[in-house]
Amino acid sequence: MMFFAVALAILFTLGLALARAFIGPTIHDRILAVNVVGTKAVLMIAVVGFIVGRPEFIDIAIVYALLNYIGIIAVLRVFESGSLAAEPVEEPEQARRGR
Repeated sequence: MMFFAVALAILFTLGLALARAFIGPTIHDRILAVNVVGTKAVLMIAVVGFIVGRPEFIDIAIVYALLNYIGIIAVLRVFESGSLAAEPVEEPEQARRGR
């Protein structure tokens, strides 16, 4: 019974994070809220797996956490530099003279 209360608490905080993601006011608040939603989803997957007696849900939660981490890093990189591509490498001075 206690795990159902935990699941409800996680759902409640997930709803609050979703509200923060929609309300904003800045893009940083929204990115942080989306990261919190991903973290709460990982917790929810783990709790549901425990409630239904399926320990393999932990593996799914770990994979989802890794995807959430990579996704947030990608989004932050896009907002920082404008693209996912690596910064262009400048040619050495000698290579430019040889052309």
